[in-house]
Amino acid sequence: MEFVEKYQTVFVLVAIIGGLALGQLSGVPAIADSLILPFLMVMLFGAFAGMPLSKLRSAFGNRRVIGSSLLVNFVWSPLLAVVLGAAFLRDHPALWVGLIMLLVTPCTDWYLIFTDIADGDVPLATAILPYNLVLQLLLLPVYLYAFAGELVELPLELLIESVVLVLIVPLVLAGSVRKGLVRWRGDQWFRRTFASKLAPVQIVFLSLAIGAMFASQGQIIVDNPGLLALLAVPVILFYAINLGVGFGIGRILSFSYAEMVCFNNTILSRNSPTALAIAVVAFPHEPLIPLALVIGPLLELPLLGLIARIHQEINGRDWWPIGTPPMSDRS
Repeated sequence: MEFVEKYQTVFVLVAIIGGLALGQLSGVPAIADSLILPFLMVMLFGAFAGMPLSKLRSAFGNRRVIGSSLLVNFVWSPLLAVVLGAAFLRDHPALWVGLIMLLVTPCTDWYLIFTDIADGDVPLATAILPYNLVLQLLLLPVYLYAFAGELVELPLELLIESVVLVLIVPLVLAGSVRKGLVRWRGDQWFRRTFASKLAPVQIVFLSLAIGAMFASQGQIIVDNPGLLALLAVPVILFYAINLGVGFGIGRILSFSYAEMVCFNNTILSRNSPTALAIAVVAFPHEPLIPLALVIGPLLELPLLGLIARIHQEINGRDWWPIGTPPMSDRS
């Protein structure tokens, strides 16, 4: 992992502390508020530009893994989010909505790193990635209306505007730039020279957006320091429960070790930056919702790192009973 990727959690923590400090200066909160969305738009452009949408069709070569992944991500996990929110955040509806937005948006980038670290099936994980993006783009408004409509005010026009502004526009722009650069310099140059620089750019601008958010709205956290700690409990439970679900489904459907690692990372990693960008636009009068989503980057990397070690331990001790099939059988 590159330096910036490896220490993403540190960057986010520094951004939070710096944002809280700067937010105490007169005039800074208003300026910071105007910078949040531009920073997030740059971050999302970087995420989408490196995304191989051309692999949509190839994902269905492994129907057991792709089908199970989509069912867990878009049926089971939304229901689990509602249950965890009801159990722990019933008295804090804005945090509950933030939790729902975090847990219904599967990751579209970082999970590939941890799949690779634990010797999982990276090509299969890459093929699943575009489906995660397209389906969360289509279903996030549905989930919010179904599960969060009674918790906070949710104007339909503003929700549609937020999806178009922070997802469709960067996605179309990134796709156009990717296509143009590949035609101009070739696919190999794009992957090795341009795309390889995108991950650090995403982390830097995500950190800047988080810093700006805490400079703008951080006084709420200063006045209520236990809110983010309260949200951490259901998030950690989500990872623990879904890890058990992943191992169980992997055993029942006879996933190979590489497939199991791919599957687990797909159903565990969350796309907090995208959810954060939508929350900033869709809930301008509910600052706790985007602030709640900041806990995603804070917890995700350490938890995924721990899970990668668990996978490596299982592989090193030959605890997974199903070996990796030959390449000729993995379609």
